[in-house]
Amino acid sequence: MQQSMFDMLGSDFDCYKEKDSNDWYWHFKDYPKNNGLKVFSTFACGGGSTMGYKLAGYDVVGCLEIDKRMNEIYLANHNPKLNFVMDIRDFNKIPNKDLPKELFELDILDGSPPCTTFSMAGLREKTWGKKKKFREGQKEQTLDDLSFVFIETVKKLKPKFVVMENVEGLTKGNAWRYVQNIYKHFHNIGYKVKHWLLKGEQIGIPQKRHRVFFIATRLDVDLNKLNMSFLYRPITFSKIKSKDGSERGITDNLKKLIDNAKYGDRNLENACRKLRNKSSFFNYCFVYDDQVAPTITAHCNNIRWCDKKFLSKQDIVSISTFPQDFNFLSESLDNIAYVCGMSVPPLMIKRVAERLIPYLKGDNNE
Repeated sequence: MQQSMFDMLGSDFDCYKEKDSNDWYWHFKDYPKNNGLKVFSTFACGGGSTMGYKLAGYDVVGCLEIDKRMNEIYLANHNPKLNFVMDIRDFNKIPNKDLPKELFELDILDGSPPCTTFSMAGLREKTWGKKKKFREGQKEQTLDDLSFVFIETVKKLKPKFVVMENVEGLTKGNAWRYVQNIYKHFHNIGYKVKHWLLKGEQIGIPQKRHRVFFIATRLDVDLNKLNMSFLYRPITFSKIKSKDGSERGITDNLKKLIDNAKYGDRNLENACRKLRNKSSFFNYCFVYDDQVAPTITAHCNNIRWCDKKFLSKQDIVSISTFPQDFNFLSESLDNIAYVCGMSVPPLMIKRVAERLIPYLKGDNNE
């Protein structure tokens, strides 16, 4: 293994050394002892955030999720004490007196508002302000304003800290004005806020998943001293891949495109240009053994270069840092990819949550 300059220096430079990550492989039994800090998760999805907090020792007291089918998966795996299945807008309308007391005693309010409208792979500006349905068919809702709806939830519950996660595209191009408004909305309700861009390949996750994290607090905390730098060695696909990929969906036409791809191609676009003289198949990305796997999306058309097959269930679970014994309720690869693609990787939340513990426990020595 190649050493960096800091690996060859003394212990005084340990904070600069790259670390190995092996906690991407885990089971539910691996949760540590509860540290007493309480979290409520909104936009809970399959529970990626929930699992991350629990891996850091937090007590996740409940969740809010609009999608009934996704909530069934959440219930099967996390058994929350409090469970709200509704639009967050409707949750905000519930009188405070009708909500459990512990929701007003939170250490962290967590939220990952749906982010497809800001994705660089999507239509972006053309969808802003327009209503949208997810594939499960819940009621239509605008998505680009959900961050501000979530901040209304913050105002309602008044947690000590807030962790809000979104796609990297939120900070790019015309979307930057949303970041400015997020800061403004937090400041208007008495919270300090700062954001960081975290990259999965740098924090011990076997996936190139880039996410923006907004961390806000009403406590007397200097967020400029909050360290969100992580130095982990990249985890290449060869270190986590399963023995065999999946041949489901490999049609003769798709196989022909794959056979005409060249090593190093990011996806099947070049092969499509060669055979059909048009640009398409951008979302059919290659996964190379010597590289970190690309982002797992809700559709997950990623192709293993080693055997020219789609990712297996185990591949998707490991790349997403989900527990090996997660119950997806359906073994359909489409379902598994959808749950993992829509959820924040648990290990990403674990890294962030661990950094907040000293501030919540009051032993950060500021």
